[in-house]
Amino acid sequence: MERPKYKRVVLKLSGEALAGQQGYGIDSKMIAEIAAQVKDIHDLNVETAIVVGGGNIWRGIAGSAKGIDRATADYMGMLATVMNSLALQDALEQIEVPTRVQTSITMQQVAEPYIRRRAIRHLEKGRVVIFAAGTGNPYFSTDTTAALRAAEIEAEVILMAKNKVDGVYSADPFKDPTAEKFETLTYMEMLNKNLGVMDSTASSLCMDNNIPLLVFSITERGNIRRAILGDKIGTIVKGSVE
Repeated sequence: MERPKYKRVVLKLSGEALAGQQGYGIDSKMIAEIAAQVKDIHDLNVETAIVVGGGNIWRGIAGSAKGIDRATADYMGMLATVMNSLALQDALEQIEVPTRVQTSITMQQVAEPYIRRRAIRHLEKGRVVIFAAGTGNPYFSTDTTAALRAAEIEAEVILMAKNKVDGVYSADPFKDPTAEKFETLTYMEMLNKNLGVMDSTASSLCMDNNIPLLVFSITERGNIRRAILGDKIGTIVKGSVE
């Protein structure tokens, strides 16, 4: 069996990744494809936690711009992440990957409440854990949730799967043909260059807790497995360049 580079990881998925080509809602083919990729690393005995965004259903900032109270809009976004998490759980369990959803907002009939020790125990038992409903607080993104949960469960890396780009670029590659792709970056460089990979709160959490971030494309089948095995894909962001 191939030896994975990482034993415990947090996989960060954007809500848009679940929408596939349709751009909104949940694409059943896309979510089945993502589940198959997660199964690939589960079969390597990698302890996998997942954080899913909700942008394919609702964005708190966009709702706030339309006049909805920002805190209310953010709570609506948290509920969108729960919907995505349940859909992903179903897709994983259909291919016999044991999965638990834990929510930061208590909803006992739907999922477990987030309890750090229980989450770690699930991972040790070989179950995939999906963290839903963000941090449970408005004004915090799901990127921040990924950074926070990665620190709490002592994950070795955050795998940030993108559905449009295959790494971090100096500018938007779709608008600027001269944009250059970075192989490695430090969190400080990422913040100073304002590259928009993740928000400053999430970046600071990763930097303070020395959690590396690997940004790569999820649209190419097998990329999650390649990332786990240590292949050179995407962009790696660390606290310092060695």
